[in-house]
Amino acid sequence: MKKLAFAAVGGAALGLVVSTQVAGPLLAQESESGNRSIYEQLDLFGDIFERIRADYVEDVDEQQLIEAAINGMLTSLDPHSSYLSPDDAEKMRVQTRGEFGGLGIEVTQEEGWVKVVSPMDGTPAALAGLQTNDFITAVNGESLMGLTLDEAVEMMRGPVGSEITLTIVREGETEPFDVSIVRDTIKLQAVRARTEGDTVVLRVTTFNDQTFPDMTEGLKAQIEAAGGMENVNGVVLDLRNNPGGLLDQAIYVADGFLDAGEIVSTRGRHTEDGDRYNATPGDLTDGKPMVVLINGGSASASEIVAGALQDHRRAVVVGTQSFGKGSVQTVMPLAGDGAMRLTTARYYTPSGRSIQALGISPDIIVAQPTPPAATEATAGDGTPEDGAEETSSVNRELHEGDLRGALNNDWLTDAEKSQIEEDQARAEAAAALREEDYQLAYAIDILQGLSALGPSTPGTTQAAQAAPAAQDAPVTAEP
Repeated sequence: MKKLAFAAVGGAALGLVVSTQVAGPLLAQESESGNRSIYEQLDLFGDIFERIRADYVEDVDEQQLIEAAINGMLTSLDPHSSYLSPDDAEKMRVQTRGEFGGLGIEVTQEEGWVKVVSPMDGTPAALAGLQTNDFITAVNGESLMGLTLDEAVEMMRGPVGSEITLTIVREGETEPFDVSIVRDTIKLQAVRARTEGDTVVLRVTTFNDQTFPDMTEGLKAQIEAAGGMENVNGVVLDLRNNPGGLLDQAIYVADGFLDAGEIVSTRGRHTEDGDRYNATPGDLTDGKPMVVLINGGSASASEIVAGALQDHRRAVVVGTQSFGKGSVQTVMPLAGDGAMRLTTARYYTPSGRSIQALGISPDIIVAQPTPPAATEATAGDGTPEDGAEETSSVNRELHEGDLRGALNNDWLTDAEKSQIEEDQARAEAAAALREEDYQLAYAIDILQGLSALGPSTPGTTQAAQAAPAAQDAPVTAEP
């Protein structure tokens, strides 16, 4: 039987990996009384089904009734096991190709409510301001309480261009509030690469079948633009709000920065069901220091990558606690083009950690500060009202050059002046980045510090020397 295994959060799942398994003969190990009890229960199911068909107050769709029974059996196991109708199975296959219609959020279910794991970069949900850990309690005024996760997700689907209103409950807000979103075609760009100062930033938004190729090409382009690897001080791998996806792509990404050793292992109910995945020789960055950024929206495949690089001391992990999904689902095709998504294994980081319900703990805890509320009084046109002073002039620092009669630096050469100007511009850019993305700026500061230490000792990377052990207590940094 063909099976599809993937590492993503339930609901709007993003990935699957194809493998093949031949189902062996069933072994008659149950006792005769045990078999009789199971058959009696199946007879009871048939009796109830027939009674509903005959006596329910309205006509029922028999196929939907059976699908609901199957889904109820699966969802009773855990939040990630479920039945996929033929339509749902096809939509999942489309999503793994990186383009589909919808809102652009990854969701799970908690205590009967739909919870946002992460909004996807550049999607309608992200642009509308949805955040990790938001609860969606209603769609177009209709409560989601009592629905399965798949039923809730189905309510949020709709034609591209149509509008939907979500009722949101958010920590820190006293009342629920509505958010209107226009559905759009979701085109997932798996990796965005850019350079900040001397640091290459790889923003990985999902693990679909384009993730590793896109990351490799993006990294190569940034290195070439910098004039070679010698001009790069390190790499930031940004996995924040990445809900997971293809398991094999997570393995490829981790392997891209490791020369050897285990990346991840999976252990199922039976010993023979376990798998172990190891790195192959070769490092895309030639051992340059790395920082991995994670937060509460980093789940599953993201946690596999972060855990592997952390356990091997290949990278310093910075941010906040990850989501904590340490289970593997297998999607098994069923008759009639439907499928069954079943939790079949747990995965473990190289040190043997199962992060199920625990998550990856950063080496350095850095929270993203909430943007401060505007305090400056403004007129309707956005300009300061009378009496409102410009904060920049009030807070301006006094320097030596501001003093009357201070010595000048006319003796500096043009090259020296140019270097000073470049350093100043770099510092100003770093300060601006702290206002825009504090966590990323902190990660770049770490790499800048590691670079200042000089080359690492043979056989180890600078990141490995600086990173605390995975089991050590994390360092907390306050903005």
